[in-house]
Amino acid sequence: MHKTDAGPAAPPSGGGGGGGGLDRFFRISERGSTLGREVRGGLATFFTMAYILVLNPIILGSAKDKFGDQLDVPQLATATALVAAVMTVIMGVGGNLPLALAAGLGLNAVVAFQIAPLMAWDDAMGLVVLEGLLICVLVMTGLREAIMHAIPQPLKQAISVGIGLFIAFIGFVDAGFVTRIPDAANTTVPVQLGTGTLGGWPILVFCLGVLVTIVLLARKVKGAILISIVLMTLLAIVINALADVKSWGLTTPALPDNPVASPDFGLLFQFDLLGSFGQVTVLTVVLLIFTLILSDFFDTMGTVVGVTAEAGLLDERGQVPGLSRVLLIDGAAAVAGGVASSSSATTYVESAAGVGEGARTGFASLVTGGLFALALFFTPLLTMVPMQAASPALVAVGFLMMTQVRHIEWDRYDVAIPAFLTITVMPFTYSITNGIGAGFVAYVVIKACLGRAREVHWLLWGTAVLFLAYFAIGPIEMLLGVK
Repeated sequence: MHKTDAGPAAPPSGGGGGGGGLDRFFRISERGSTLGREVRGGLATFFTMAYILVLNPIILGSAKDKFGDQLDVPQLATATALVAAVMTVIMGVGGNLPLALAAGLGLNAVVAFQIAPLMAWDDAMGLVVLEGLLICVLVMTGLREAIMHAIPQPLKQAISVGIGLFIAFIGFVDAGFVTRIPDAANTTVPVQLGTGTLGGWPILVFCLGVLVTIVLLARKVKGAILISIVLMTLLAIVINALADVKSWGLTTPALPDNPVASPDFGLLFQFDLLGSFGQVTVLTVVLLIFTLILSDFFDTMGTVVGVTAEAGLLDERGQVPGLSRVLLIDGAAAVAGGVASSSSATTYVESAAGVGEGARTGFASLVTGGLFALALFFTPLLTMVPMQAASPALVAVGFLMMTQVRHIEWDRYDVAIPAFLTITVMPFTYSITNGIGAGFVAYVVIKACLGRAREVHWLLWGTAVLFLAYFAIGPIEMLLGVK
């Protein structure tokens, strides 16, 4: 089902099914969905990304700024939930796509461990606000949307497939099914199965969850992903109560003594927009903003293209409906993250879990955003789903997105090789941006060497040059005397 406009208020062109105001506003029936699917999709997306309520405060709260100050963890939890709730709801209403937003992993690490040590926290968050404002400018000038439209269809398909492999890998890693081998072990491979073998109750929950999910999917059971998450969470709670489990990771599946937690909004508006210029050189500021923008820009691009493609919402030209609104909201989310001191917020690839559950409209985002809003007051209750119960959903959705690989013309090496690099670099480097960059550079170089440079859109040439600078940022900084 391909639509050319995702505007929520436009009248349906058919298939309304008499679902009332919500149906018409979000085009639920028109897109072949139902209210039940949208609710299940919103729930699935929330539970697969609720870990950010725990992980973002850990990452930002464990770092110190130039003056040795640390951010308050409860305040970070409030800020993280607030930004995720507000921006996801705005995406649902304004973009009408099943996309959820929250503090970006990777981006928060850059803020915590690369930017904060050079300046005060309010200066670092001011840089995040600047990054978001610049992204909004790129959107309003049409440049960000133009770059997305300039991407050849095979690379868009490869981005979707690469994201599928990437989120499946995330699922395996977050559950502990795949672990990194310490360098001190002098091993010949970087990752392994569990700790060499699989053991422990949490891993059993994950393995059972994968089996339950794939069986339900194979039998085409409605709500397969959400059913698996709920069943495995209940099983994990029982196991945790009866067995001696050393660790479940970030979240322990136990009913909290007090499910209510009072939000602390103390970090709101604690930023200095231009303070960083007084702490480091202008060149350093430029390079830091460049790193943030490039990561945020292309992570979002890959996620939006991949998730909407999986939802079957790309138009006949392979373009995302209502793209300018979606990109502007994503840019505003980066600004909101800096204003709330929760780091740059971005569109989450875990949104694909909701699509896998049947979500096709922004109503699913309203459900997800509503749950993040509840998390402001019920964080202990809503974050008791362990990663071992939620991760099977990522593995299953990885399979669903992987099926798009059949559309790539593998006998055309000029597009197949860039597609291959896009697909493989994403999971192997744990970065959507790196995969897109590798594919872009390879595509431009191959076309040029084949004497077909004119087939490459000029925006792809410019983007490839930026990616070359991104991959060589270390040597560039040394040459410029930044390091």
